[in-house]
Amino acid sequence: HVIFDAKRGKKRVKSQAQGGSAQGTRRSVYVQSTLKRRPGYRTLERDLIQLQQQQLFQLFVVVSLRKSSPGNTYSPEITQQFPNKVTKSSLHSREAEDRLKAIPKFCFPDSQDWLPTGDQPSETFSFVLTGEDGSRWFCYCRKIMPSGKGKRLPEVHCIVSRLGCFNLFAKILEEVERRREICPALVSPFMRSIMEAPFPAPGCTITVKSFLPGSGNEVLTLCRTVDSRLEHVEFEVLLQCLSVGRLLQVFASLLLERRVIFIADKLNVLSRCGHAVLALLYPFTWQHTFVPVLPASMLDISCSPTPFLLGALTPCLPELLDLPIEEVLIVDLCADRFVKQIGDEDCILPSKLQAALQQILEEREQILCQDGDCTGDQQCDLSSLVSEAFVCFFVELVGHYSLHMGESHTSGTWELQRESFRKSHPSRGARQFLQLFMDTQMFAGFIHDKELRKGGGKGLFEVRAVEYLASNPEPEAGGFLKGLKGLG
Repeated sequence: HVIFDAKRGKKRVKSQAQGGSAQGTRRSVYVQSTLKRRPGYRTLERDLIQLQQQQLFQLFVVVSLRKSSPGNTYSPEITQQFPNKVTKSSLHSREAEDRLKAIPKFCFPDSQDWLPTGDQPSETFSFVLTGEDGSRWFCYCRKIMPSGKGKRLPEVHCIVSRLGCFNLFAKILEEVERRREICPALVSPFMRSIMEAPFPAPGCTITVKSFLPGSGNEVLTLCRTVDSRLEHVEFEVLLQCLSVGRLLQVFASLLLERRVIFIADKLNVLSRCGHAVLALLYPFTWQHTFVPVLPASMLDISCSPTPFLLGALTPCLPELLDLPIEEVLIVDLCADRFVKQIGDEDCILPSKLQAALQQILEEREQILCQDGDCTGDQQCDLSSLVSEAFVCFFVELVGHYSLHMGESHTSGTWELQRESFRKSHPSRGARQFLQLFMDTQMFAGFIHDKELRKGGGKGLFEVRAVEYLASNPEPEAGGFLKGLKGLG
């Protein structure tokens, strides 16, 4: 799906460059093409609810490096698989087979650079494969060195699931590695017991029993956090890599559905930062191409004129800079710098809201250490602080949308009165931003979801929006900091 879009995108870039079309024309063409496919508007929250009763994962594979001919390069390939066959009941149809074939490249995006070694630390990372219907495979990987003596090549253990719970699957992969070191034959029975276990509800724990030679029966405890949105993200790594100012510029670029490329020298940094920055968009969901770690052989995808968030390893940067990529933000996560940018990234967000958000993030350590921030059974940590800060940002920006939902005079359907919604915001900067943001697929999908549900099922954003409107009958441009006083 990604490769198809990239090839089609390159053709479109060429034809439009010849015709001198503007960026607006390209966006219009892209939106029209996606509307024809009618992809479902997907959210992590909804997926987790819909998949609640399903098994923890659908597939487990081991990807190894095999020497290619000619030359001394290596190619990744699946050498073990559990269950042995991809059935219709487990991963669906032919498209599943195509995605299965793509997994080795993403497990070893740098396969040509590997040489046998005697020492290589284990590394956990993840990537996402998206189907044409918007369905997603979350692929959780752990790169390990097989047991043995002398120089060896690493292998990657990969769990494929429809569920976005990074920490839970990272714990399972650590247990897989422990059993692999004792005896490779212990892995399949362990994964069978995991597959048969139910998916735990948010805030709940399940136990999985398995036999381990020398230890007897062992019990593995798998626990999920209460806030399921934050299970697959770590904001700490993102904030360590990027200064707050640059992070907000990346955030603003993604809100306008621009093209963004992350560069780093480690797979886990690319993976964690990619997932974390998209989590900041809640309650909106990135609907476009997202490849946390792009294999070197697929760099041409970056030539697509459509929105994307890509990650590439540092050795790929020179080749990326040689490609004809239009209007892109290239972010070096290791050096906290922009390699390439459009230039207006700092002027996209409404100035007062941006300043308030920046203050919260820069003072995060002081806020977390304040007396009284952690009370009762609630845990005030970095993830909840960052999440609340960005939720408050969106509440103040678009939280009044429900006041402008009504029946259309022409079609009789329940829809957003767009102009009254935009003009009702008291901040001129917010109105100018909304003029652009309302044209994105993220906003269109969010509103379409509200139009269909008519207020059913309230997530964190809806709860905060109701609280905000109750305390501020008229939206206030300066109410952001007040809304964060009750954090934790």
